[in-house]
Amino acid sequence: MLRILHFADAHIDIATHGRHDPQSGLPVRVQDFLKSLDTIVDAAIDERVDLVLFAGDAYKDRTPVPTFQREWGRRIARLSKAGIRTLLVVGNHDLSPALGRAHAMQEFETLPIAHVKVASRPMLLGPDDLEGLPLQVLALPWVSRSSLMASLALSGTDPGQVYAELESRLAELVSEWLEKKVDPRLPVVLAAHASVQGAKYGGERAVMLGSDLVLPGSLVRDPRFSYVALGHIHKPQDVNEGQQPPVVYPGSIERVDFGEAQDDKFYVIAHLAPGQETRVEWRRLEGRRFIDRFIHLDSIENIPERLMAALPPQEELADAIVRLVIEYPAEYDSLLNEQALRRYAEGAFEFHLVRRPQRDARLRLPGNQALASLTPLDLLDVYWRAMNSSEEDARELQNLAREVIRSVSGIKDTP
Repeated sequence: MLRILHFADAHIDIATHGRHDPQSGLPVRVQDFLKSLDTIVDAAIDERVDLVLFAGDAYKDRTPVPTFQREWGRRIARLSKAGIRTLLVVGNHDLSPALGRAHAMQEFETLPIAHVKVASRPMLLGPDDLEGLPLQVLALPWVSRSSLMASLALSGTDPGQVYAELESRLAELVSEWLEKKVDPRLPVVLAAHASVQGAKYGGERAVMLGSDLVLPGSLVRDPRFSYVALGHIHKPQDVNEGQQPPVVYPGSIERVDFGEAQDDKFYVIAHLAPGQETRVEWRRLEGRRFIDRFIHLDSIENIPERLMAALPPQEELADAIVRLVIEYPAEYDSLLNEQALRRYAEGAFEFHLVRRPQRDARLRLPGNQALASLTPLDLLDVYWRAMNSSEEDARELQNLAREVIRSVSGIKDTP
């Protein structure tokens, strides 16, 4: 019986909330992610698993600062020192879109780190690659659109067509491996950082512009696989629940934002044996709680009491990241006692109060300009003003939208 510890989407340098720890100098939220990572590493070492399989996205972006690289490296070094075989699959957040640039886990591929192997390109790993482990792993890291276009001479091709070509090439490659190169006597694991048809997205998919790499459901459900270890989608799930092989997204190791407030976090232990059904053991990670509440005020009666009642009891708020969104007619603004709410939530790790005053007046387009004539960025600018966003918030959101549209969709705004 082989035991594989599977986790993904560590994103250890996400620090969008809270303060810094005065002793370590690290953001407290980064420490939350590292605590979950330590739990995973401790379990791998204490239980002497046969393989740790990380399915991509060590960081939140492709250029982590050295401090966060150090913290990730310390945890991987512990696995190496303990003699635990470890396979790191490169994810989209680890990979630079520029051709030829190093990925974020490059040091583990460049330097000879004992028992650690990096999959930065599609590869088939057998016992000789896994230090004698009687296992085969088909590794499919994230492949950037720019890399594929360069290799296939597809300059100027529509992004959707590029991803369709990529999906087709990967499916052909996996089929060839399964038919001609794998040993049917040994378990076969597919490890991929990608979306899969039929998977349910979490909060990380709040906005989706352009295409995404999507593997066909028939590919990952191939009965010749003993287990399919996936990364990229933060919502934990078995896409082939109740059937073999398990097709598992363990999800991110810590809640990233309020879009994941209701999601439990996990790592997985998969138990594999030739000729037997694979058993999946979900291990829950505690993580910091996110509490997200919304209230719509439609009358002036008992506003203070209704606002307090919208929040959980104070003991439940302790050390949690809390958001209360209040939607109300603009004329009620002076009736909201923000200080009282903040006093009530003072035990929270962080408290966000979001006011959404509603006004009857409609925002009109300048002159006789038609809606169809506006670019996506022009439409967003109208939306920020309609939502009464501050000038600073609107500017930051507009800049972020510009970067997303340019990098993902290839749509360019007019200067």
